[in-house]
This record gives sequence, C-alpha cells and structure tokens, in this order.
Amino acid sequence: MDDFGFLHNRYDGGMTPSHLKPRVRILVVEDDLILGRSVKKFLEKVMGLEILYYKSGRECIAAAEELELDIPFCLISDISLEQGMDGLYLIDILREKGFNFVAIAMTGFASVENAISATKKGVFHYLTKPFELENLHDLVLQALRKNLKIDLNQSRETPQAKSNIQFSRFSIELPQEEDIFCGIIGRSPLMKEVFKRIEKVAATDSTVLITGASGTGKELVANALHTLSTRHKQKKVSVNCGAIPSELLESELFGHVKGSFTGAISNRIGRFEVAHGGSIFLDEIGDMPLLLQVKLLRVLQNRQIEPVGANRPIDVDVRIIAATHRDLEKSVQEGTFREDLFYRLNVIPIRIPQLRERREDISLLIGHFVNRFVSADGSNRITISEEALELLISYDWPGNVRELENVIERLVILRGGSEIRPEDLPAKIYRNNPLASSLYKNIFELPEDGLDLKRVLSDIEDSLIEQALKKTRGNKNQAAKLLTLNRTTLIEKMKKKSLELQV
Repeated sequence: MDDFGFLHNRYDGGMTPSHLKPRVRILVVEDDLILGRSVKKFLEKVMGLEILYYKSGRECIAAAEELELDIPFCLISDISLEQGMDGLYLIDILREKGFNFVAIAMTGFASVENAISATKKGVFHYLTKPFELENLHDLVLQALRKNLKIDLNQSRETPQAKSNIQFSRFSIELPQEEDIFCGIIGRSPLMKEVFKRIEKVAATDSTVLITGASGTGKELVANALHTLSTRHKQKKVSVNCGAIPSELLESELFGHVKGSFTGAISNRIGRFEVAHGGSIFLDEIGDMPLLLQVKLLRVLQNRQIEPVGANRPIDVDVRIIAATHRDLEKSVQEGTFREDLFYRLNVIPIRIPQLRERREDISLLIGHFVNRFVSADGSNRITISEEALELLISYDWPGNVRELENVIERLVILRGGSEIRPEDLPAKIYRNNPLASSLYKNIFELPEDGLDLKRVLSDIEDSLIEQALKKTRGNKNQAAKLLTLNRTTLIEKMKKKSLELQV
C-alpha cells in the first residue's frame, strides 16, 4: 500500500471510467511532502484525473501561468503554507487571474477564526487534519458538482436540503411561525409570557427595565419593543454603558460643546439627541458610574439633557429602554446604584429566563442555528446523535443562548458533514453532567469472576493518551487539550507509563 502518512484510508472504490471524464483538473498545494504526495497518489488512483501537486503557493502561482483558463479545477490547499503565502492569499491571487475553480482548505490547527475567514473567501469546505482519504474524495466530487456543475457520474448521496435537518433518531424542528416573535425564538411557557409582556407595553412610552443573565437576548427584546412601538419609524440608538470608559460616557450620552475639556475640538451631539423621537437602549445600565446616574435621573424626570460644557438644557423626546445582567436591588443595598434611579427605570420590568430554565427550547434553537450556519449547498450539514443531543439539552449553559449559538457554529464549521457524537462536544459539556457518565455504563460488562479495576482503568488511560497523541501527530499541547489536561500532567503520565516510545 502507498505510504499515506498519518491519513486514515479505508477507501476501496474504483476510479471514474475514462470515457466519462470531463475536462477538469485537481491542484494540490501542501508543504508537507508526505501528505501532499499521498493525496496526489490517492486521487489519481480513484479519480483518474490530472492531479497537479505543488509544494508552495508561489510554486502553484508560477505554474498557473501555463494552465489554460478555460479548464476548471478543484484547488486543495493547506492554509498554513511556508514561504510567506498562506492558502487564503493563494485563493485570492488565482481568482484575480481569472481562473474558474472551487477550493477546499486543509489545516492541522483548526480555529474558528480561520474557518470563518475561509468561509468568507468562498471556500467550499474546511477540512481538519487528520482526515480520511475517502472523505476528501467525496468532498472533491461534491465541490465539482455543486460549484462547477461537473458530475463525474459517481453514485453518491446528495446532501439533504438546507431546510430538512434530521438528527439521528431525533428530528429537531426548525422554528415555525408561531415560535418566532420579532426574531426571538421560543415556545416554552416562560418565553410565551415574555412575548405577551412585550406586546402589552411596546405601544406605550413607559420606561422598561430588561433583566437577565448575559447571553439571554436582552437586546433582542429591546429591538422588539422598538419595532412594535409607535416610534418604529425613528431611530433606535444603543449604548453599552459598561463598554465605554466612565470619563467618556457622559459626552457619549449627552454630547459636549467645543472647548469644554481637553480634546473637545468641536461640538458633539450625544446619543440622546440622536435618538430624539425614537428609542434609546441603555445596555448594562448597572455598570453606570454613580455621578452619571444622577444626571440620567434628571433626564428621566425632566426629559432634558445638558451637554458637557453647555449653558442651557436641550429638550429630548425619547423612550428609554434599559437592560442589565446585575441584580439592581442588591446593587441598591450595596450603595453602587441609586435607589431613586432604580425605581424610575423599573416602571415595566421584563425578566428574560436563562436557557436552563427553558430546556424545551434548546432543541428548537439547535435546529435554528444549524440551519443558519449550514452552507447553501448543504455540504457541511451536521447530524446529532441521540446521546450528544441529550448532553446538549441537559447542560446548564451558563452563557445561555449566545453560548449555544457559538457551540453550534463551531460544530458546523469544524465538524461539518458528519454526525456529532458526545466526544465531538466541548469538554465543558461533560463536566459535572449527570448524563455524561451514563453514556459509559454499558461499555464494559463486569466478568463473573471480577477484574483488577486499577489495571483496567490504567489500560483505558493509556489507550486514550495514545489516541490523543496519534490524532495530534505527537503534539503534546494539542493532545493535552483533547484530554482536558495540563501539558505538564500529560507529560508526567507519559513518563510514568513509558508511553513516549509508543507514539
């Protein structure tokens, strides 16, 4: 068998009959010679097409001058290439030269940032090393068929439509019309109550205080209040009171006049004045300094603002919507938030429940996020096993909906086109999860005559360490991350178990 290095290969298919081959090429760009040559040999064997291999992006560009522009190709390129030209820059240059091609990116160091950058470049798929050669073959066939409209007459399963997402034995529904309220998704009783409260108060000018933990969707609620109000044709201005330095926040909210302080080289209109006639959303109001709280209280009482350095107030007509993740009543008791301002803001309270309080919405949200992040051709569609879904639903989600969204986005980008198993989920979802341990209950059966528990557990640990090292090609930092260990702990275990030679 050819030396395919660290790649896993189980492919036993045949190549495309020569009389069916269209005019198309495959370009492989990889500075790892073993990997590059292995991919070239494999694709030549199973596809029978012209496979051109280059060791660097510069070598590919130089050779591209001799290629005919009218023959399309599939580019398979590593992202991290040597000699100062990465794979994404190579894609840009080839596009500028007018070539008709589809790109598949490879990387041994997957990151969400790289995956998003690749997606923005129009890369068909983001492939993480190590990978199976038959998976690469399938991706090439899909890329040629979907992007270049070239069908090599291979009998392959066509990805399901984007709107039809099946999850193993579960069918996670996409949100229906009745599950979506002004962009907010939920069908749980707690969320239905939130929707009713928004509908009741939206048309009024009453001040609203939205409370809830980070990531629950407080800004979405503020958007809904403005959209359903009589002010919806005017501006909604948002200010994050916790993100702006305290010395700049007053000027940001109320504006300033020229010369009022060092650096005030011209007059500035504040956010309240910009929002005149509309709504202003004061996010993280609990982080506002006490001095500014006094001035905000005057705005609420008099509906007037006074720019920094100004001699007279300015009338403003705004609807104030505030939000915080803090317990403002506790802040009042601690003296970090004014009691009179709290009562002025808390005219209409709306509390957003945490995700763990409405677990019946989690599978609905998963379906929504998968549908959002899956590509138009469905090539990176994921399925979710029953065990993985149970873990996702039972996890407490301290980061709430935002954390769930981030996890699903990463799974679609990094594991697209595969079934999500429990081991594919972030390690934090296992920690302290009562369901996680139940997944292993039936892996082993206790023999009638018993067993040596310490030896068996040691063997299992050895096996998992070896697997982690093989997956990461001996990279101890990455292996430690896979095992949720400190690097020093992993090295100590390897020395103690004499595992160094087994890698």
